[in-house]
Amino acid sequence: MGLRFYNTLTQQVEDFLPIHGNEVRMYTCGPTVYNFVHIGNLRTFTFQDILRRWLQARGYKLNHVMNITDVDDKILRNAAKEGKSLHDYTEIYTQAFLEDTGKLRLQRPEKMVKATEHINDMVSAIETLDKKGFTYTSEGSTYYRISKFPGYGKLSHLDFSGMKDGARVDNDEYDKDSARDFVLWKARKDEETFWWDTPIGAGRPGWHIECSVMAMKYLGETLDIHAGGIDLTFPHHENEIAQSEAITGKTFAKYWLHSEHLNIDMQKMSKSLGNFYTLRDLVEMGYTPEQLRYLLASVPYRKKLNFTLEGLTGAKSSIQRLRDYKLRLDTGKFPEGINVELTARTAKARDEFDASLDDDLNTAEALAAIFEYVRETNVLMDSGGFPSGNTPAAQELLSRFDSVFDVLKADAVEGGLGDAEIDAQITARAAAKKAKNFAEADRIRKELDAAGIILEDTKEGVRWKRK
Repeated sequence: MGLRFYNTLTQQVEDFLPIHGNEVRMYTCGPTVYNFVHIGNLRTFTFQDILRRWLQARGYKLNHVMNITDVDDKILRNAAKEGKSLHDYTEIYTQAFLEDTGKLRLQRPEKMVKATEHINDMVSAIETLDKKGFTYTSEGSTYYRISKFPGYGKLSHLDFSGMKDGARVDNDEYDKDSARDFVLWKARKDEETFWWDTPIGAGRPGWHIECSVMAMKYLGETLDIHAGGIDLTFPHHENEIAQSEAITGKTFAKYWLHSEHLNIDMQKMSKSLGNFYTLRDLVEMGYTPEQLRYLLASVPYRKKLNFTLEGLTGAKSSIQRLRDYKLRLDTGKFPEGINVELTARTAKARDEFDASLDDDLNTAEALAAIFEYVRETNVLMDSGGFPSGNTPAAQELLSRFDSVFDVLKADAVEGGLGDAEIDAQITARAAAKKAKNFAEADRIRKELDAAGIILEDTKEGVRWKRK
């Protein structure tokens, strides 16, 4: 049937047809760099990574832009409080975001763009909106008059019929059910430390105009995909549509994809409840980034995800099962020949995996297809019914799985042994055993065990895995 996504704009699952042939122009909302990203943020970014990888697996060329919001109410307040320049304050959390997402194996977008580097573009966009009659000024600030945009509310599907004309809001974030004229440019207040001197006055841009401007600057007037967390649907994405379509008169984005919330033990994540986690917190507790990646990816993006530490432990077991299976495929000694029925079964597993991800990225169904195949073929291996000629197709299936989920390779812990070093130690141990130097062989085994490496001596040779 081809690739299909649920489009928030139309509230329907639709066939995916990009505008520019094989190229996908995609904009995703990135971090607001005033703190470390938490696992709720990482759920959204992991969804965006799965989306990227599956589009690539389906042969599309990505032109993906992600913004870094490095100017907003919280950032300006915190930077001034700490006596730091805007750049010095935000750079700490920008680099932390890149480190965390790198550990989580999230691919970098083709472009990552900072709001502070596009102030002039934002001013030009606001001037265009003003010429077209969509703005007004009050006390030096410029506001977007949403009553001038008849399509307002088409993304969030909220009823704004009782909207009070002229009610406005200065905050970047506001009540999720309140439609008010929003700020495009905030006039500088006397006590404010950070501001820009521009033709439309001294001040700084509102949050919503930043994304509209950067998306259209790099991707054109109409995007294929705009993605983010469900909490951004209103007001942020709604306001982006109002601004962008008022400027161009064209559809801003064809497909809107939103990931659902993450709860902790069935509760909203909150510092006051003590259930607030960052990736750094979890690593300190002994969990690995790939455990978190697996757990975040295992629930389809449009379903709420209930995060528990038990879930992370379960993710570890699932990953290990897949790694053990890969090790068996790579090192096992199988009877010669090829099993035609098994060839068909492998092809069926691949078709099921592909069909699941084509169906609005149904990661749960995709995982089920892989684990069922692993279970069945492990039984065949145990009974001698898995010929060596079937190994390449099984390895290719596992490789296709990991091109999307990316959890099979174990990262060496900091200061730990890499794969090549482990293989060299195993070779040295085999040489010691051959020379009947069993004390040396035992020493190497104990040294590897202390480094978190488990050796398994089998009739097919030595296998190893990380604890």
